[in-house]
Amino acid sequence: MLKAINKLGKGARAITSVGTSSLPVAIIGGLLYAAFFVKAEPSAGELKARPLERRDAFYGVVAPGGATLWAAGSNGKIVRSEDGGQTWGVQDSPVATHLQSISAWDAQRAVAVGNRGLVVVTEDGGKTWKEVKVPHSEVANKLLQVHTYADGVAWAVGELGAVLKSADYGATWTRALDEKDQAWNDIAFVGQAGWLVGEFGQILRSTDGGQSWAAVPSPVKTSLMSVSFRDALHGVAVGLAGTVLVTSDGGASWKDVPPPTREHLNCVIWDGAGWVAVGDKGIRVSAGPEADTWKASRISDQDLSWHTQIVKTADDYVLAGANLALLHQDGLRILGRD
Repeated sequence: MLKAINKLGKGARAITSVGTSSLPVAIIGGLLYAAFFVKAEPSAGELKARPLERRDAFYGVVAPGGATLWAAGSNGKIVRSEDGGQTWGVQDSPVATHLQSISAWDAQRAVAVGNRGLVVVTEDGGKTWKEVKVPHSEVANKLLQVHTYADGVAWAVGELGAVLKSADYGATWTRALDEKDQAWNDIAFVGQAGWLVGEFGQILRSTDGGQSWAAVPSPVKTSLMSVSFRDALHGVAVGLAGTVLVTSDGGASWKDVPPPTREHLNCVIWDGAGWVAVGDKGIRVSAGPEADTWKASRISDQDLSWHTQIVKTADDYVLAGANLALLHQDGLRILGRD
């Protein structure tokens, strides 16, 4: 009996040995079959990224006219919409550094600025973007805001007193003011009249197209984040802790109004009928043309995100910040969350 078992064991080992020795041949045959006849399915990592993702932050948005929109933000991402923000496409960006602001002369020519003094421009609707050289400081170079004007003019402002001007659609830039241990957060022009606002409530005014600037007394020491004018005389500046300043004499003098909120206000615009400002925790404040009475509300009870910019289109508002969103009569739609 024991001999029979031993014989069976030897036979089993023999069979196992033969089976094992044939494995390399089977594996090679399987690989060859897969190489010629099996089509690989794309993995999740190979799928094309969505234009708008939950992780994206968009610090700047611009509506150059019609249904065209551009937005720029974290890690150099630039997206464009041709239908008023309903759908978006990603554009190839030459940088991977945060872009803080974007502006456009028209639907073909635009400029974006950001951290480390980066400036990128396009002249073909964003099919190609290229980085351009600008004057740099040896200390700090973050550019916080850019605005475009007629005849290819653009102004960008940022850290260490950076005030840069271009007169050729962003191809070349020059420094308009000397370095200063203070940031300028925004700039605005109406014709030859210009205004700068920044840290510690500081305000500068120009009456000659930015060739020279003069300090204007400010009623606050709080940092001002945004400035906008509806004409050469009437303007509004907003800032931290709900600060709102108004002027009716072209920025020669400013007065502060009772803060409508204690949340930081990051952007103010004239939308053609009234003033609208947005900021932290989903706050929105608004006023009529005279900017004398302000009301505060939440953009949406479902979204308490911070917002860095608001622009007006023909039918809606578009918000940039912790997310990209459309605000219309029916409510707020956070894009990329559908």
